[in-house]
Amino acid sequence: MQSHTILANERPRQRMVSEQLIARGVTDQRVLDAMLSVPRHLFVDSALASRAYHDCALPIGSGQTISQPYMVARMSQLLELQGQERVLEIGTGCGYQTAVLSRLCRRVYSIERIESLHERARKNLRAARHANVMLKCADGRLGWEEYAPYDAIIVTAGGFASDVWLEQLKPGGVLLLPEGEGGVHRLVKRRKLNNGYSEEYFDACTFVPLLEGVNHY
Repeated sequence: MQSHTILANERPRQRMVSEQLIARGVTDQRVLDAMLSVPRHLFVDSALASRAYHDCALPIGSGQTISQPYMVARMSQLLELQGQERVLEIGTGCGYQTAVLSRLCRRVYSIERIESLHERARKNLRAARHANVMLKCADGRLGWEEYAPYDAIIVTAGGFASDVWLEQLKPGGVLLLPEGEGGVHRLVKRRKLNNGYSEEYFDACTFVPLLEGVNHY
């Protein structure tokens, strides 16, 4: 039954990649292959499964969302991963972006501040058989020092960068986040240099707010 469900979702996934990603300029073949291979419908509520491959964000509970497929692909492409990197993700959510990243790098370390979502992501990633992922329920603004330094850090909530993140990057490493406030954000990519960092700005976007602390519910 499960294999039939996966097969039944292959065509919508192919349409998602061709119509939402390739048509909008996502060109990294490794990212396109990852988006094609990750079963997005396993990461949303069963009641929303029919919309899993639609061009929109969807609610996942606790006031959070699974990002629009294009934004997941766009952010993944901006990281320019080659396959051997260790990536820190701030904001696991339901685990979908985590799953995509796990197809693009050696290992993903992902932090979620909402305990119920952390547990849900763990189940989702297990169901989708993603093994090169480590999850932690904690305040993402503090990073994950135990496994630092990282080749890249990706933030999936809108706000302003924590100084800790740049400290936990390798020289030459990349920090990517939706910067701003009040639901008005812009993707910013900072590369750590020997003296400071370089900065590039990309798409305007809207993300849930980056919050501190841990919610045990």
